Amino acid sequence: MMKLPMRFMRGTVVAMAAAASLMFAAPDRAEAVDFSGKTVEWWIPFSEGGGSDVWARFYAPYLAKHLPGQPNVIIRNVPGGGSITGTNEFAARARPDGLALVGTSGSTQFPYLLGDRRVRYEYHDLEPVLVSPTGGVVYIPASFGIEDASQLGQLTDRELVYASQGATSLDLVPMLAFEVMGLNVRHVFGMTGRGDGRLAFERGEATIDYQTSSAYLTNVQPLVDNGTVVPLFSYGVLDAEGNVQRDPSFPDIPHFVEAYEMMHGEAPSGVAFDAYMAFFASGFAAQKPAMLPNGTDPEIVAAYREAFAAAAADPDLQAAKGEVLGEYEQAVGDDVEPLYHVATSIDPEAREWVRSYLTENHSVMLD
Repeated sequence: MMKLPMRFMRGTVVAMAAAASLMFAAPDRAEAVDFSGKTVEWWIPFSEGGGSDVWARFYAPYLAKHLPGQPNVIIRNVPGGGSITGTNEFAARARPDGLALVGTSGSTQFPYLLGDRRVRYEYHDLEPVLVSPTGGVVYIPASFGIEDASQLGQLTDRELVYASQGATSLDLVPMLAFEVMGLNVRHVFGMTGRGDGRLAFERGEATIDYQTSSAYLTNVQPLVDNGTVVPLFSYGVLDAEGNVQRDPSFPDIPHFVEAYEMMHGEAPSGVAFDAYMAFFASGFAAQKPAMLPNGTDPEIVAAYREAFAAAAADPDLQAAKGEVLGEYEQAVGDDVEPLYHVATSIDPEAREWVRSYLTENHSVMLD
């Protein structure tokens, strides 16, 4: 079991205390909220049909069912700027009356963590009411002769090729993982999605790849079963205390920290690892948060948190969650604040390290 660095956990403890105080006040306050006859707009800063849009549309009827007064919940797609445009607009225009919430993704959190000058939203001013995680697995060809993560040291002298969507996309997480692990990986940019990366891997153009959980189970597990692919590690998940745990979808595959320890004989540490943990949390362990605007009344926040907790436990949702939510435990109620804080925070030293790394190694200019 691996805990987050102390610099992350200090903030998490504070956030947990704040969440606890809200939790104790929630039952009486939430009863005063009533959305009868009203319409809630759930802003999604992406186009229709993407992962975040599917996630929100899946949750919307359950949220409507469990909010006081059972309002109509509709999805408002505001794409542009890699999700920055719509999130900026929400932060500037959404009224704190409980009739608007926003759902973002790791690709919205990353520009914020990197200090992108286009960002006008402040995550710590928003009120989180739900956090949804996801997972991913890194794998290589079986032809390399590596049986599992314990033999990763045999790859240090080999150049690996990774087909990437971009240095500041969600592929920043595997990029940092490979850097911390000490693997020699050349990143080839230009992929339009992880599906393209997988196809490049299958054609032999890439020699290391990762896929999110659902894509891995659908498209890569058959290759593992026929002996042509070997999984190295999953990214893992975070529990409510910030501990890295094995991915529940892949309980037999070591998570990144375990794989590092198998390779190096000690736990990872240092500023590069701190950077990896920040982006792993934001991109996977807490990938999709839903938030109310700054200044929303605590009664409304409590009502939403109770509604999402009830929605996540709804038997109909549990029966239908399938590939949308997978086997991942949804952060609701008093578990929201700590995980949200971790996913939207980065130590300034780690941020500067990542910015310098991207500039020096991949010519990424963020100012």
